[in-house]
Amino acid sequence: MAIHGFATTEFQLVLLRRMADFHPELVEQALHRLDATRADMREANKRWQAMVRSSRFPHGARRYAAVLGPPETVLHRRIGDLDCTVQHWALPLWPELRFEILLGPAGGASPPWNEWLVRAPGTPPPALRTLEDLVPWSCVVADVGAAFPPAVPREGSAPTRWQLDFTAPDATGRPHSCTADFTWGLLQEVRTADTAPGAAPV
Repeated sequence: MAIHGFATTEFQLVLLRRMADFHPELVEQALHRLDATRADMREANKRWQAMVRSSRFPHGARRYAAVLGPPETVLHRRIGDLDCTVQHWALPLWPELRFEILLGPAGGASPPWNEWLVRAPGTPPPALRTLEDLVPWSCVVADVGAAFPPAVPREGSAPTRWQLDFTAPDATGRPHSCTADFTWGLLQEVRTADTAPGAAPV
């Protein structure tokens, strides 16, 4: 059962709060779809931070089940020599994606190894061929990594952020060394090595 007053809509507001630093205009559109305000987003994030710091709030996978309900799917994934578990939840804001948590062999008793948005199983990824195709919020980490191998993952500036370094051509075919920034696994922006200081990222 979802925690009183905090469920799927509020959780989506928490995700949006971390994306507002990159694209406030996209966040505004998402808030309108949720019939929510920036004040609602700030309050949801404040409550979430208080809950995750509380000793009474469930830990590990149970935390997300308490807020989002039972996972839509539970998958088993082999990573090296370890048997891991993946759980997915659908979020209305991103119907072609799923919120995924990756659990190690200890399962729900330990913190998730990863928590982010991924492509929903069976949903085709967008066609990513050039820099111009890398539109904010259009793709996730795995989409970009598969489109432009060998992409090198790096930690971002916060626990909810990731980066990929890769090479991609522009519309003329000229290759560029790029760094993509993701929040909760969703693409936010792409910067090229030859971008002039102060210039807008791709």
